[in-house]
Amino acid sequence: MFRPVADCLITTICSVLIKELLAVLFPHLAGVCIDEVFRSGATVQIRARTGTVKAACPACGTPSRRVHSHYERRLSDTAVGGQEVLIHLRVHRFFCRTDACAKATFAEQVPGLTVRYGRRSVRAAQALQAIALALSGRAGARLAGRLAASVSRMTLIRLIRSLPDPVLVAGPRVLGVDDFALRRGHSYGTILIDISTSTPVDVLIDRTADTLAAWLRAHPGVEIVCRDRAGAYAVGIARGAPHATQVADRWHLWRNLGEAVERTVTRHRHHLQALASAPSTPTDTSPPPEPPAPPRSSADRHDRIATRTRERHAAIHTLLDQGQGLREIARLLSLGRNTVRRFARAADPEDLLVHAGTGRRPKTLETYDSYLRRRWAEGCTNAELLYRELQALGYRGSTTTLRQYVHPWRAATPPAPASARPPTVRQATGWFLRNPANLDPDEQQHLDALTTACPQLAALRLHVRQFAEMMVHRQGQNLETWMNAVQGDDLPDLHSFVTGLRRDQDAVTAGLTLPYSSGPVEGHVNRTKMLKRQMYGRANPDLLRKRILLTD
Repeated sequence: MFRPVADCLITTICSVLIKELLAVLFPHLAGVCIDEVFRSGATVQIRARTGTVKAACPACGTPSRRVHSHYERRLSDTAVGGQEVLIHLRVHRFFCRTDACAKATFAEQVPGLTVRYGRRSVRAAQALQAIALALSGRAGARLAGRLAASVSRMTLIRLIRSLPDPVLVAGPRVLGVDDFALRRGHSYGTILIDISTSTPVDVLIDRTADTLAAWLRAHPGVEIVCRDRAGAYAVGIARGAPHATQVADRWHLWRNLGEAVERTVTRHRHHLQALASAPSTPTDTSPPPEPPAPPRSSADRHDRIATRTRERHAAIHTLLDQGQGLREIARLLSLGRNTVRRFARAADPEDLLVHAGTGRRPKTLETYDSYLRRRWAEGCTNAELLYRELQALGYRGSTTTLRQYVHPWRAATPPAPASARPPTVRQATGWFLRNPANLDPDEQQHLDALTTACPQLAALRLHVRQFAEMMVHRQGQNLETWMNAVQGDDLPDLHSFVTGLRRDQDAVTAGLTLPYSSGPVEGHVNRTKMLKRQMYGRANPDLLRKRILLTD
């Protein structure tokens, strides 16, 4: 009699466990009643229904209990266990009780699960949006397919475009401005960065002064603007935020100074020739190495080929003495008639061994072998000179043949010491621009010799060090004194650099005084290039803008 009670208890426990499991795996389904969970092919399908008795009109907000009808929605959900999930959700449609409302009927929405006209659950849509922002179209579609939520690349792109732009009422206190290429060499855009948080705030479609000025007027509150040396941005900031402090980037200032230093070193590059150290005189006074010894006499050969040649020569001449003909001898010894004829003509087998087994015919140069070896031992290793000497002795071969003949002899000849090359202009420029503590002793010695030989380069070295100290220690108040000192020396390229500083002196002084720089902006420009390459050419300005602003 206890069996029905036990069965009921087990059923209750199983129901509780199933509900807890569903609450863990599907927390967004807590507001609906799940009727059935089954598997169809590779898809897990869930049949569910809402249990609401009233809902508020999305247009006027009036709650209604009057049910118009029911209908079933199908929603794609996030994958579970590597399987795609499809939800069959039965919802109510209500009458709106307000006569003046434009909606006569409306469908209820489940918070956290459905949205109007949505064919995916909120969680699935958020997951796909994150994939789209991180990887864009093609790569995102491949990843989504691996996650059992197959979508096309165009769907991901539409998801990116449907995302709302971040709301920006006022501009950041410290703004960073820089341009980036939409289409390199043709069209450029402008990226705006909040320097304090290092996050992008907006993207402009061009890099003109009018566009930047209009943005600054629409977003007041900007007090400091970090920028490079571009004149258009300076004009746009002066128009749109005249009270903001413009800060020229220190990296660009140092780069402009480096270009001026390189031009100055180029003007005095003739002094670099004196830095080339003379080749060291060889201390080895021993005579030049002898060329390889001439080949040994054929009489000294006792290898297999020499033994076989002597035996054949003896056998052939024995048969010849017996009155045998060449054809008969070739048949008896299984040799070719030409081979037998060659052995028959040779009176001594040593004549056949001179070149036997070498695989080559005797060369004309071998007549002059002793002369070449003597001249080589005397130190004459110039093939062209040897060729002219041999021509005077009657040699009629080519210079290429002579070069090939003496080539094996050069392996034993030590190479001539290479003459040291003078440092390049780029190397010398690096000596001026680098921290003196990072120069090795040779570089420091070369720099000292260079500045000693040229007063202009000595003055250049002093001015570069002073500018570096002023930039590192934020001593922008000394800029005017430094520029006056530069103009007092004969350094025309540095004068051009000073002229550019005077045109933008307030921003340069602020850049050398304040701790702000365009470093975060340059980092986001580099990130923008990565996003463009990742999108395989689908980087239209509106789509690229969304990814720049919304991608974490």
